[in-house]
Amino acid sequence: MTDQHGELDAALERVIDAARHHLAAVRAAQGRVDDDDVWQAYVALNNASYAYDEQLLDAFGEVTPWDVESIDADEADQRFGGGEGVEATDPHPRVISVRQRRDYRVPSVSALIRVAEAARREGTPADEESAPVEGVGEAVLELLQSGDGSLGALDVPELEPLDGVVMVSEVGTPVDLEAFDDDDPVGPFQPAADDRLVGRLDEHPFMELDEEHDHAH
Repeated sequence: MTDQHGELDAALERVIDAARHHLAAVRAAQGRVDDDDVWQAYVALNNASYAYDEQLLDAFGEVTPWDVESIDADEADQRFGGGEGVEATDPHPRVISVRQRRDYRVPSVSALIRVAEAARREGTPADEESAPVEGVGEAVLELLQSGDGSLGALDVPELEPLDGVVMVSEVGTPVDLEAFDDDDPVGPFQPAADDRLVGRLDEHPFMELDEEHDHAH
């Protein structure tokens, strides 16, 4: 039993050391995608955790909360195309374009403007006075600008989502925003003659889905 305890202690220390090395690699990578040092540290941490979990199970019939399987780093590199010195050899010849539209109903114009003005005040320096929000369109634009710029910023009670659509296309060249006027509502979204539509996803409000679900029961 003493040897078992010693082996478990050593296995746990290997987990701790691997976790420290993984954290150091993540910090050094500074957000780089597919960093090889992060991958190697991840594999080491995974396998050390797996080994400790197995030893704990053998010794005491207990398990950790870590639901991991052993990773063969060389096999994973070959399967997923990772690893040091591996370069992409099959660049996609086209540009992928994602076009999205979602419509909204405004139940209360005054409520929408109030929430937009509150968002504008939060982004205005304390020593400056924020300008009033004038109109529904400006309110929606303010919510987008004060949020992360995605349609998720419009998921507020003051806007009732209607149907939307997402289209994924392969295009020959990326959009050139300088080629269109700022008030051009069509140009940047107009498909070119050689664009190829890959697929279209229709979006429906969650409220309608919930109602249909209720009726089904």
